[in-house]
Amino acid sequence: MMKTMARRDIDEGPVALSRIPEIESALSEAIRGKPEAVRLSLACLLARGHLLIEDVPGVGKTTLAQALARSVHSQFHRIQFTSDMLPSDVVGVTIYNAHTREFEFKHGPIFTNFLLADEINRATPKTQSALLEAMNELQITVDGRSYPLSQPFMVIATQNPVEHHGTYPLPESQLDRFLMRIRIGYPGRAAEREVLRQNGPSAAESAPPVISGQDLTMLQEAVGAVEVDEALVDYMLEIVEHTRSHESLAMGVSPRGAQALYRATQAMAAVDGREYATPDDVKRLALPVFAHRVLVNSRAMPAQRPAEAAERILNEILTLVDVPL
Repeated sequence: MMKTMARRDIDEGPVALSRIPEIESALSEAIRGKPEAVRLSLACLLARGHLLIEDVPGVGKTTLAQALARSVHSQFHRIQFTSDMLPSDVVGVTIYNAHTREFEFKHGPIFTNFLLADEINRATPKTQSALLEAMNELQITVDGRSYPLSQPFMVIATQNPVEHHGTYPLPESQLDRFLMRIRIGYPGRAAEREVLRQNGPSAAESAPPVISGQDLTMLQEAVGAVEVDEALVDYMLEIVEHTRSHESLAMGVSPRGAQALYRATQAMAAVDGREYATPDDVKRLALPVFAHRVLVNSRAMPAQRPAEAAERILNEILTLVDVPL
């Protein structure tokens, strides 16, 4: 049985987690009327994860990514992915310096704290794979030499739905590197009215940073102290096990995916101002953390996109697993 705990705000440590609402407020100014997308992206940041934003063009994918990166006072680079890009355009290249008569490594845009990979699925699989080592091991290797990346490091990628022309679907190994995949969706009437009335630069471009990179690192460490009851861990593992045995899924959630859900649950509890996680956190995060990690059998989605079929099956699994009390 899960023990009942009184709600308490987290404000311990050198950087109070009560500062999280400041970041949330800055993000909400950039993306109007989408509180769930804002809170999920913030939880992904605090969980040290990478974020994939998938939606149709023009709904604010890049704006949200920029706002998330600019909320922290640190280095930020943006890459517009295209079909003619090479891996060296991302990680850098070794060139010969005629003056020193030595080979020198020229750092690519991946050497930053926040990397916005805009329309990542417009690049070829070879270029997409340039991010794999960086996202998993926080380093890149060129010509047999490894180069560490700065801390904190986060990749925020946007992509159009895979059905759009000129896109290359991300392979399962790369999708598994993203802690969450979220959608923004069309805004409501009131929020879209505010967008139409907006003059001058967007909030994502003009808003000052809320915290420093060092503060963010401390916040991320504090999130790791959020309590997760053993009954809640069993609940997560039961959901994971169902994804591996479900008849409509050809591939279930990996151990990396299970770890991602654990960290995201801690982060979401912190975003909500709690020092303990709840079953509702798990249910809320199961789709954004797991839907891009499972592979649906073709017979299970005759009239649905793979993403929609995966979410439907995960919702079905959530109804089958007993919720701890």
